[in-house]
Parts: sequence; structure tokens; C-alpha cells
Amino acid sequence: MTAPSNTPPPGHLPAQAFQAPPPDAPVPGQDAAGRDGAGPVVPAAPHGVPATGLQERGVPGAGLPERPASRAGRLWRGRPEDPAWARPAFLALLLGTLVLYLWDLSASGYANSFYSAAVQAGSQSWKAFFFGSSDAANAITVDKPPAALWPMALSVRLFGLGSWQILVPEALMGVATVGVLYAAVRRRFSAGAGLLAGAVLAVTPVAALMFRFNNPDALLALLMVLAVYCVLRALEGARTRWLVLAGAVFGLAFLTKTLQAWLIVPPLAVVYAVCAPARLPRRLLQLLYAGLAMVPAGGWWVAIVELWPASSRPYIGGSQDNSFLSLTFGYNGFGRITGNETGSVGGGGGPGGGGQWGATGIGRLFNSEMGGQIAWLLPAAFLCLVVGLVLTRRARRADTARAAFLLWGGALMMTFTTFSFMSGIFHQYYNIALAPYIAALVGMAASMLWQRRTHPAAAVTMAVAVVGTSLWSADLLGRSTDWHPWLRTAVVVAGVAAAAALLAAAWPGRVPARIGTVGAVAGLAAALGGPVAYTLDTIGTGHTGSIVTAGPAVQGGMGGFPGGGGPGGGRGGFGGRGFGNGGVGNGGQGMPQFPGGTAGGTTGQGGQFPQGQPPQGGQNGFPGTTGGGNGATGGAGQGRTGGMRGGMGGGGGMGGLLDGAKVSSQMTELLRADAGRYTWVAAAIGSQNQASYQLATQKPVMAIGGFNGSDPSPTLAQFQEYVAEGRIHYFIGGGGFGGSMGGSGAASQISSWVQGHYSAKTVGSTTVYDLTSPKS
Repeated sequence: MTAPSNTPPPGHLPAQAFQAPPPDAPVPGQDAAGRDGAGPVVPAAPHGVPATGLQERGVPGAGLPERPASRAGRLWRGRPEDPAWARPAFLALLLGTLVLYLWDLSASGYANSFYSAAVQAGSQSWKAFFFGSSDAANAITVDKPPAALWPMALSVRLFGLGSWQILVPEALMGVATVGVLYAAVRRRFSAGAGLLAGAVLAVTPVAALMFRFNNPDALLALLMVLAVYCVLRALEGARTRWLVLAGAVFGLAFLTKTLQAWLIVPPLAVVYAVCAPARLPRRLLQLLYAGLAMVPAGGWWVAIVELWPASSRPYIGGSQDNSFLSLTFGYNGFGRITGNETGSVGGGGGPGGGGQWGATGIGRLFNSEMGGQIAWLLPAAFLCLVVGLVLTRRARRADTARAAFLLWGGALMMTFTTFSFMSGIFHQYYNIALAPYIAALVGMAASMLWQRRTHPAAAVTMAVAVVGTSLWSADLLGRSTDWHPWLRTAVVVAGVAAAAALLAAAWPGRVPARIGTVGAVAGLAAALGGPVAYTLDTIGTGHTGSIVTAGPAVQGGMGGFPGGGGPGGGRGGFGGRGFGNGGVGNGGQGMPQFPGGTAGGTTGQGGQFPQGQPPQGGQNGFPGTTGGGNGATGGAGQGRTGGMRGGMGGGGGMGGLLDGAKVSSQMTELLRADAGRYTWVAAAIGSQNQASYQLATQKPVMAIGGFNGSDPSPTLAQFQEYVAEGRIHYFIGGGGFGGSMGGSGAASQISSWVQGHYSAKTVGSTTVYDLTSPKS
């Protein structure tokens, strides 16, 4: 009887594909003691490759494949210690991600017109570019800092205004995020682990949605992954420069989405303080340096804005006092946690309760609203975190593998907990923040378990993870009952088959070794089948408006807007993803915070709040509206938008809040006529309403009251002064909420004053007032 050969049979996936270095192995750029820059580093040979000759004597690179001499050859071959397939596979991953995110990109048009209008303004005015103004005449800013707008505005400056010019930078950010995540995971684990992590991120539905959209979340996701990568590099040898760079990245992320960017700073700081290979005083001093780096990186713009005379800069949108600091710590900060967001369109609920933005609690991200966006591998990620910590439990304090699990796991747990219990505004697409952390944990733990796949405990763990994930995927897929029902069966069958093969592979002497490879392939199909299908559905559909979701419609979905309830005529019910015919749907709990709104709800009638009375100064529910007929007159919900367009009249969804108005050619011609004589060709309540007209004319349109129509900008006196000076040509009726959630009522006052002093006329389906021709 002959001993079994160590040579794997043809087609067998070698162990080094997911081979992680042993816990005490040095990482590139670090010696065996964990010190940085202590002489030459000897690359570790791939698993299963015997060291011979010069390699045994410690000569760097001996016994490894010779590095190609040309730059193109090095690009294709990658690191000498990597398997030959690693770099080509990585490049294929990047190319595949790019194609995925660019496919039919123009289907979304201007996507979120609120941000597209600010991009258009920034492409025409450097002042608007710097401040993030909604219009080139700098009346008011968007309700976020401007960093996310800058790449898009530069693209439009270079290539002109259009859907591709706005959205391609977002897609490129997605490809870059996948690339950085691969580099972060591969550096301490393996090329296979990095490839798996990158692929999981690329096909996460909410990631595919937001890397093809123009909200700030795409840039924020890239910067968060880059920050974690920098901390990982700093941990390799207590490298101050990498930790300071991480602080600078967090500062730039603050200019992208304010305090959400700092959500993962505490766990990252704690992990570095505990795990960095240096004495504690040095570790703490390095963290101080990193914290100091955050201040200028994120504070320079804030300081300029706060010191700039308010009379010569745009109003800070989203604030009630024209202060970016109050916006940061209020509406965009702690208000998101507590639900106390003055000027918002709705309030939150307590933990476990049903707030305007959905029930909070530990199950929030698994419910009908959120599950299909992000939760496919979320239970598996929690299991992977436990697996990683168990397998590294005996490693030294400064072990970089355990530190990696602590970093990615800490970021995941902090973000998951905050999202689960925050009572303020919370949209489904926020969950993109979780996607890189889930992907990293899955890739790292899978590589460690695959390395130990012949151990019964590892085989059982993989089998349980695969079966559990496939059953959970079937549950998520079952929430869309008529959408490819065969897929539910397929993922469960694949999961059970994969589990059986992985368990069988734990006895390599009794079954062929390739059975394990079959199990791995089937397990990937079972785990990723659901999210891949959701992602393909997402890229095949255009998305517009402020509240967008990935994948098909689901049962029991609130639709992403306060008060959303039962089924509607389209996708997701009241406030859902397009209302279908006329937007008829059950109003659920109603929206008592909105002007004139009361609890309860009826079918969406044109221009009316559910069972509410119109607020002062407006007709049929919104400041300045003049009706809109029934839902059919208002128009059906378009694509996967914020919905309500049909049910709330013709001025755009929820008065232009969720999605912009449809601008007729007659209105475009009217506003462009004599446009050069006016600072603003028109003024409209609410930024979404304003954005549509600005994008149609490419001329400045004033957004009265900012995004929600609830900001005190301009005041009635200021607006009257602008009109007297002949700086505004038209006032467009409809849009906005006025004084919702305690915000300013300036929009309603302006609307009432215009209606009392100027005559209305209808152009196309839009009511306008010529502010140069007062009533006689």
C-alpha cells in the first residue's frame, strides 16, 4: 500500500488559494519581531512550496518566480509571492465591477436631481463649487458638506452636463472601493481572500445601487475602506505616518457626510491602542497625532464657511440658523440618533417602536425594508467575526490577523448598532456603509476555514454557514413572491449540496480531494445567488429621486417614507418605489407632523394631505399649490423613485420632495426667455422642485426653504427685496412642506404673499406667477 501523494489532482483548488500566513509570520515591510524597516524582508513562500538553496539561507526572493522586468509584466504578474493567477484574477474583478456599474448607467438620468442641480451649479460657478450651492447664484447650499459634489462637478466642467458625466465618477469610486478592499484583505491573508471580499462587495445590492447613483454615500464608502486600510498598515509596525494618513482620510470623509464619517473612529482607535506593536505611551501619542490630523483635513472648509460673512455666502441649507456647525450637530448629527431634527419631514420612534422611519431595534436591518439591501451575508459576517477571533485567540497581542478581525468587526458592530437603534431619518441606501465590513469578514474567515477544511470543526462551520445563508437567502427572495420563484429553490439545493461536499472533504483519504472544490463553488453559488440576482435587477432599472432602493418590490415594505403602510398601486405602497397607476395606496399611519396632516390616511388624492386640511397660504396641502387633480392627473410613479408623484399632484412627488417635477418644453422656453436679465429665472419651494427646473434650463433657480422647504431662507422680507430689485422672474407654484417638524414657515408666507399680489397662469401643467407683473 502506497502513501497518499501530496500532489493535488488536476482541477483541485490548491490550499494556497486561500492560504493565510501563520499567526506569527511577518507581514511585508515588517520583521519577525513586528518592527518596521528593520532590514530586508524575506517573502514567505507559498504554502506547499519547499524552501531550497538560497531561500533556506535567507536570501530575499530566492526560490520564488522571477519578477518580470517590464512594467506591464509586473502589472500583470503582481507580487512574486502570489500565485500566478492572482493578479489576472484581480484585474478581471476590477474590470467586471466596472462593466457592472457602468451598464446602462444613463437609465437613471440625473438620478437625485437635488445633488445634480448642485453639480450643475458648481460647474458654472467656483463659489457654488466651493460651498456646494444648489444654484449658481448661491442662494442656499445643499444640506451636506460639498466634498461628494466636487468630483462630479469637475467632470461636468470638463465634459458638459449629462447623466454619464455625473454618474461615471460614482461608478469609478465603486471600482476603487473594491480595489482598496482587496488590497486590505489580501495583504495579511491571501489573494483568494481578497478576491472573495471584493466580489462580495461588488454584488451587494445596495452597493451596486449607490455606486451608480449621485448621493454622498459612494465617496463615503470609499473613504471608510481607505481609512481602515491605513490603520491596518499602521498596525504592521506602529507606523505613525499611516495612522496620521488615516486621520486625514477621516477628515475628508467628514466633508462628505459629517458625523457619520466618524462613526467607526472609536473602534478603530481602541483596536490600535490595544494591538499596535509599540509601548502604550507611543500608541496613545500616535492616536493623538491622528486625531490632530483630522482637524485640518476636515476643519479647513468649516472654518472658512463659519468665518465668511453670511451676507456674501449662500445660506447653509438644512439649518435653521445659517450655521454649518448647528447643521452638523443637529439635523445631520445627533438629531439622526434621537429623532429630534428640526425642519425635517418626519420624526422617529423609540427603540423597538414604530417611528416615522420604521421600527427600531435589533431586527431592523433584517426586515422587509432593509433585508434585501444588505442582510444577505450579515448573519454569516457575524459568524465569521466569531470564527476569526476564535482561530486567533492564542496569537500575540500585536498579531495583525486578529487585529484585522477586530477592525472590520468593530466597524461592523458600531455601524450595525447605530443603524438599528437610531430614531431619526434613516433610508435603505444608508446600508452601503455596512457592505465593505461584511465583505472583508467573509473573505478573511473563509480563507482561514478553507485552509483548515480537513478539520472536522472547520468543515462543520463552513457547512452550517452555507446552509444557513442559503435558507436566509430563500427567505429574502420569498418576500418578492412573483419574482423568479425558482431561485429560492435553487439556492437552498445548492446550499445543501455544498454543505454535504464540504463535510465529505473533511475525510480526504476517503473521498476525492476535488469534492472540497465542488463544495466551495456550490457554496459561493448558494451564498451569492440572491444578492447577484438583486444586483442584476438593480442595474437593469433606472433610479431617480431622493429615496431609492435596490432589487425588486417586496411584501410588507414601508416604501422608505414616513407614514408608509400597506400595498399601493406599484412598488412598495404609500411612499414606496413608484406608485403605479396614479399612486393610489393606503396612507398607513399618516404624517401628523406635516402641515395640516392628521393621523390615518386615505388613497392619494391630488394635492392633499391624508385626511388633512391645507396649511395657511396654500391650497390643497402644499404651500402655493393650486391642486393637481387626482392621482391619475398627477402622473404615475416613475421607475424606482421616491413614489407619491402620482398621489400628490403634478408638481413632483410629495410636492417635489422625493423626486423632481416633470418640466414641460413650454416651461423651459418660458424660463429661458430673457434669462440674462435676472439673477434667478425662477423661485420654487423645495430643492427637488427647484432642481428640475434648473436642470431643464441650466439657469439659476432659487430653492425657497432648501430641501424640505422648511429653512428660513429667504425670509419674506428678503424675498420681497429680491422681487423689488427685479432679480427673480417667476415664482413656481407647488412643492415643499413649509414648517414641518418645527421648521421655519417662511415658505408658506412667501407663497401667500405671491398669491395675494400676483396673478397665476398655467404653462403646460405648471402654475407660475410673473413677479415682474403685479396685480393691478
